[in-house]
Amino acid sequence: MKQDAAAIVVGGGIVGICSALSLAERGVPVCLVDRDAPGQGASMGNAGVISPFSVVPQSLPGLWKNIPSWLIDPKGPVSVRLAYLPRFLPWALSFLANGNEAQVRRTSAAMDTLNHDNILLYRKHLDGTGEERLIRDSAYVLAYRDAAKARLDTLENDLRRASGATVEYLSAAELHRLEPALSKDYSAAILVPGQARALSPGRIGAVLAAKLRDLGGRIVQADVRALRREGEDWVVETSIGAMQAPSVVVAAGAWSRKLLEPLGLKLPLESERGYHAVFRDPGVNLNNSVMDMDLKFVASSMEMGLRAAGTAEFSGLDRPPNPKRIAALTANARRMFPDLRAGAVETWSGIRPSFPDSLPVIGRLPGLPGLIGAFGHSHWGFMMGPRTGNIVADLVTGRSPNCDLTPYGAERFSKNP
Repeated sequence: MKQDAAAIVVGGGIVGICSALSLAERGVPVCLVDRDAPGQGASMGNAGVISPFSVVPQSLPGLWKNIPSWLIDPKGPVSVRLAYLPRFLPWALSFLANGNEAQVRRTSAAMDTLNHDNILLYRKHLDGTGEERLIRDSAYVLAYRDAAKARLDTLENDLRRASGATVEYLSAAELHRLEPALSKDYSAAILVPGQARALSPGRIGAVLAAKLRDLGGRIVQADVRALRREGEDWVVETSIGAMQAPSVVVAAGAWSRKLLEPLGLKLPLESERGYHAVFRDPGVNLNNSVMDMDLKFVASSMEMGLRAAGTAEFSGLDRPPNPKRIAALTANARRMFPDLRAGAVETWSGIRPSFPDSLPVIGRLPGLPGLIGAFGHSHWGFMMGPRTGNIVADLVTGRSPNCDLTPYGAERFSKNP
C-alpha cells in the first residue's frame, strides 16, 4: 500500500487541527481525518475561554461534599444516568482520589505547561488569515451569590497566582459596574484579568483548517474504524478506504478509547457530555467571560449571540442528549440575566473526553511505535490545543519537546488499570 502522508492525524477537533497545522508549518506532509467537518465537534461548543491561568483541576479537596446536592438538583452542574452508575463508579472513585492537595498541585503545574502561552499561540496561528479579530482580550469573572465564598485565600487562587495570574476581589458594586447585565443576585466576584475569549470557537476551527489546506495539508471527511500496524507503517481503516503513514496521531477525543482498546491499550477515558445554549438576540451583552460559581457554567458574548455553556453529564458515549439538561442550562442562563430576551434559542450537545486526573494523554503510546496520543483534554481542549499541537509536531519530527511529558504519559495509568 502506498503511503498517503508522512503523518495522519485522526480527529478533527481543535487538538487535531492544531496538531496537523503545526506539522504542516514545519513542512511535514500531513492528512487530517475525521467524520465531521474540522472544528465542528466538541471544540465548537465550548464557552470560548482562552485562559493562560486555567490551572485548577476538576477534582479538589473537599469536592465530595458537594456531589450529593449537585446530583439531586435537576439544574445542578453534574448528572449521572442511574443505569450507567456501575460502569462510572471506578472512574469516579479515581477522580476523587486525585483531589488530594499534593496531587492537585502536581496536576496544576502540568496544566500550566499546556496553557501558559495559549493566547500567543492562537494569535500566531490566526496571523495572516484575516480573522485575527476572532480572539479578543478579556478577563474571567467568577461570580458568586454568597459574597463569603468569594475568597482570595483559597487553594484555587493560590494555583492561579503560582501560574502568574493576578487575582482580584470585586464587591457587588464593582461587579455590576463591570458586567451590568448580571443579575443582582450575584453579590461578589473574583476577577482574573489577562485572558482572552473566542468570538466563535467553531469559526476559529474552520479558519485554521483552511490555513492547513493552504499549507498543503489534506483533510479527509470519513469515519475512522480501526488502526493496524503493517510493516513500519500504520494503516488507518476508514469508511472510504484505507490510508497509510509511518506516524499516526490519535486525537479523536472520547472515541480514542475505542480505537486503542483493540491494540491492547486500556485507558480510563470517560465520555462527559456538555451542553450549550445560544441566545441569538439576547438584548444583553457581556464584556468578559463569566462563570456562575454555584452552577458551574460559563456565559460569554460571541458573534452569534450570547452563549451559556457547561454542565457535566455521565451517561455513556453513545447515549443521546438529555433534553432536561438543555432545559436546565437555558433556565440557569435566564436566571443569570434577568433582562435576557425570550427569543429563539439554539442548543447543542457534545462529548468531552475526560481522564480522572484532569490531564490528557500526550506522547508516544507504549508498545505502539509510530503511534502518538493527543486526547483526553476534558474541559480544556480548546485552551490546550495549540501547545498540544506543538508537542505533537516535535514528536513526529524527532525533536525533543521543551517540557516533561511524564505527567501526560499513558503509562501513568498502568499502576491503576
